[in-house]
Amino acid sequence: MRERRYGWTVAALWAAVVAILLLSLCVGRYAVPPGTVVRVLLARLFPITPAWDGTVETVVWQVRLPRVLAGALVGASLAAGGAVFQGLFRNPLVSPYVLGVSSGAGFGAAAAILLGASAIVTQASAFAMGAVAVLLTMFIARFGRDRSQVTLVLAGFVVGSLFSSLISGAQYVADPATRLPQIVFWLMGSLASAQWGDLGRAAAVIIPCLVAVTVLRWKVNVLSMGDEEARSLGENPAEMRLLLIGLTTMATAVSVSLAGVIGWVGLVVPHLSRWLVGPDARRLVPASMAVGALTMMLIDDVARTLLTAEIPLGILTGIIGAPVFAVLLQRRRSGWE
Repeated sequence: MRERRYGWTVAALWAAVVAILLLSLCVGRYAVPPGTVVRVLLARLFPITPAWDGTVETVVWQVRLPRVLAGALVGASLAAGGAVFQGLFRNPLVSPYVLGVSSGAGFGAAAAILLGASAIVTQASAFAMGAVAVLLTMFIARFGRDRSQVTLVLAGFVVGSLFSSLISGAQYVADPATRLPQIVFWLMGSLASAQWGDLGRAAAVIIPCLVAVTVLRWKVNVLSMGDEEARSLGENPAEMRLLLIGLTTMATAVSVSLAGVIGWVGLVVPHLSRWLVGPDARRLVPASMAVGALTMMLIDDVARTLLTAEIPLGILTGIIGAPVFAVLLQRRRSGWE
């Protein structure tokens, strides 16, 4: 009975994702009725005679839809990464950024902006440097005397601090009238520039990673019991842990290259999902993806409608995420599991 209830909860969350996606296409400074949004979308599949202004189709199809889908993709990626990392490290305070991927990607983007590169080059540079940061973290942790998970986290902290310093250096030498505002705005996170091409390149990496993590999610339960128990069940904990970390980190790096550095989602959403469906990774990972997608779409809606000027996503996730995390901690009666 409990398994069935949890299954219905996950299904309801994904149904809510679809509903919020459609709602997000309606809201904005140029409001579009829900019926018109549905007809615009269906017109791409069926021969429906347009009864709406061309501006409506441009707003819905070219501006809002890729942005909303990008938000859902980024939110699902960060939340799934948080759920996997917290299970693997058995630590409620880790997130997908723990291996230095955000700082590395931030420096890659800052360097590209500093050199006047295009948006595509900036995203590619962010992804490449995020991957370099993770590889450097793995190298430090692997060739040290102590190869424990604590060493990996500490190596990520060291690498993250290094790239954070490099970001500060890039900001210091940037032109304060042109390049510096671009770097700062990118680091605060935004989906304003998301287009179909950006979404396609990101989805080509993120979706396979999320599918693989979903298929392997039960192994998070095994690894969370400890290496000895995992070996007794026929698993190779080192290889499986490396695979899961690699998949989630790659998805995170691409998410950062697409939307900038967005904090708290990978930390708070898994806790909220755990409160809804429990700690079992078989339910927790898909629930976290759904809640993450919901969270990012709703926050992006607020970011582009609350004020005349768009609010960076990183500001809103911090303002909302910190008190929500504090409430979740207060409501928890026992350990985080």
